[in-house]
Amino acid sequence: MTCIQCGGKQTTKRENYKYTACGLSNVTLIGVEVRRCAKCGDHEVVIPRIEELHRVLAAAVVRQSSRLTKDEIRFLRKQLGYSGVDFAKVVGVSAETISRWENGKEKMGSSAEKLVRMLVVHTQPTRHYPIETLATITEERSPKPLGVRPKGNSWVQHELEAA
Repeated sequence: MTCIQCGGKQTTKRENYKYTACGLSNVTLIGVEVRRCAKCGDHEVVIPRIEELHRVLAAAVVRQSSRLTKDEIRFLRKQLGYSGVDFAKVVGVSAETISRWENGKEKMGSSAEKLVRMLVVHTQPTRHYPIETLATITEERSPKPLGVRPKGNSWVQHELEAA
């Protein structure tokens, strides 16, 4: 492969990659193909089936027992395909409230959070989501490390050790 930045030769290797382009800071793609240019240092990551990857990430986020972070709220809204205004209508709050949730200026109420989690589960092809999980949500707001790795023609969640 040739580097699109400088035309140098790229080497390809499977490695773990911190995936922040989705808007979440705690996601690691495990064993994905990364192409690096020895000449300029540029790199590109091969992410197959990105829509499915984002569905798996959304399912992992809503299954967490900790409260949603501002970045997770924004990610889930985008995953659902809503603008801030449309999301506000669906959730039953003002667009300004959505903005404050996503900017961390206001905490999302537990009822609204449960609704958002159920929206994600209802509109995405998730197989198992026991309702009892909603009762286990804690006040903790720190995002847990999320690992995701390719498996066959799919993506699966992979447990990571806490850093």
